[in-house]
Amino acid sequence: MGLREGAALKRARRCWPGGARDSCRGTRVSQGAAVRSGVRAGVRAAAPAAFLRRRGAPTLDHQTPAARPPGGPLSFAPAVRPRAPSHTRRMLRIALPNKGRLADEARELFADAGLPARARGERALTASLGGEFEAIFVRAADIPEFVADGAADAGVTGWDLVCESGRALDSLLDLGFGRCRIVVAAREESRVRAVSDIGGDAGAPPVRVATVFPFITRRYFAEAGRDVAIAPISGAVEIAPHLGIADVIVDLTSTGSTLKTNGLREVATVLESTARLVAAPGAVAAGGAEPTERQRHVGELVTALASVLRARDKRYVMANVPRAALDEVKRVLPGLNGPTVIDIMNGGAMVAVHAVVAAGTIYRTIAQLKALGGEGILVTRIERLMP
Repeated sequence: MGLREGAALKRARRCWPGGARDSCRGTRVSQGAAVRSGVRAGVRAAAPAAFLRRRGAPTLDHQTPAARPPGGPLSFAPAVRPRAPSHTRRMLRIALPNKGRLADEARELFADAGLPARARGERALTASLGGEFEAIFVRAADIPEFVADGAADAGVTGWDLVCESGRALDSLLDLGFGRCRIVVAAREESRVRAVSDIGGDAGAPPVRVATVFPFITRRYFAEAGRDVAIAPISGAVEIAPHLGIADVIVDLTSTGSTLKTNGLREVATVLESTARLVAAPGAVAAGGAEPTERQRHVGELVTALASVLRARDKRYVMANVPRAALDEVKRVLPGLNGPTVIDIMNGGAMVAVHAVVAAGTIYRTIAQLKALGGEGILVTRIERLMP
């Protein structure tokens, strides 16, 4: 081994331990980086094979010396091992928002449906959802593009973002959260009281409309027959009328409080939006058609999520009631198809009734059952509910 090779080998060994600093560059290096830099520098056999095996790193055991001129540096060519052909079926890819309220509620819904996202770390861009599904985490605004272009089989995002994208996607399921509206708003002192007051004056320049939804806005005013000029803005749309940038705005609101705080008044609702499970047309088999494997899996996903949503505002009630009061109990507990009535061993004149009731009326249901002689009343949450 020449002097240059020996010096390089010693340097590689000093820099090898994880987290050690490269004495020449002053940077932290990993084991993998040391192997790669060692090979490029002409250092061969930079670490003992046993050291590498303990850490799961590749060794040089199966590498062979390459041809070299006399006195030239020794180099190794990695032996090529043929890989067995892969027969793994691609999992269905679901695009989920990577941050924000939509992301949190989407993950919670999938977890309640038995599809928790298992990622390798907090910043992982993909995660296993179990079974045939995997998640990719991207910006909510980009999800319509990912789904429409086939990079994802389905996605969860706001319907407003789907409409703004202009892509043809099917809404497979309304998830109920992320509820908001896109509205037209003007200053409190403005003469604009309705959409018909915007534009239309002969010889007058087009009314300027500031918005972060130029596609939706342009289509809305075109359908209303109003002549407007769109001023695209990336954020803080509420300030545009006060700065003279625009006469009216089209913006997103949930309660309208932000508009009122900034001296604006709602004029019209353009679109109502919630989070949706969306997919490209044909993702679910048409009625009566034999589904493909992919369509079957997408249909199963819709069914699983819908069962969780259906159960969220329901409660399961169990009670012992007098047999003689069953007619009145049926009016109190209509259930899905009437209450389930079960004989109680040694119950005598009492029977057990079970029924699903709306969560919002549970307090009234309990009071009515007590008035009918009910006892042993038990109320539980429902994880899933199939029709």
